[in-house]
Amino acid sequence: MRRERPKIERSPVPSWDRLFETAAHQEGLFTTRQAADAGYSPQLLDHYLRIRWVVRVRRGIYRLVHFRAGEHADFVVAWLWSEQSGVVSHQTALGLHGLTDLLRWPIHLTVPLAWRMRRLQVPTDVTLHYADLSPSDRTWRGPVPVTSPRRTLSDGGTTGLSPEELRRVLDRALERGLVARSELAPFERVLGARAGLGSSP
Repeated sequence: MRRERPKIERSPVPSWDRLFETAAHQEGLFTTRQAADAGYSPQLLDHYLRIRWVVRVRRGIYRLVHFRAGEHADFVVAWLWSEQSGVVSHQTALGLHGLTDLLRWPIHLTVPLAWRMRRLQVPTDVTLHYADLSPSDRTWRGPVPVTSPRRTLSDGGTTGLSPEELRRVLDRALERGLVARSELAPFERVLGARAGLGSSP
């Protein structure tokens, strides 16, 4: 399992190598705070914007022009917006685990319970959920943290799926060894209940 990188002291002078290394782990993306940690003042960052070494993706989030937007870029942006406290979850995590064929939008992100007290301007492409996740509840898919398959299922990641879609999700999770059969018992009961509702008396 990929671990969080340890915090390091802020650079006293601009360090392109440090900024580049940070962005390279995040599909070329970085935050204003990460730029400051690499020694870049807001004025210097504005200069890089003017000379087009970086582009602004969202308020406080930038991308080095050396990187093209990758397949996980939208999820990285959402994660960076959450100050790296959020974890991609629910239906979005289901797609990132390859348990569904389509990634559903908006991006579902679970943030700590304490965030309920914050006055947030949530991006329109993000839906927030609140929970304090244990280390066993999270894993990584590429550059972003994602809830584990078991947590994703228990969080209601299958909400809105048809019985056929739910069956495919459960079969894939078992085939890939992502969950044990005993962990799928509640979902099997849901499938049985749905089948019963659709059957003739």
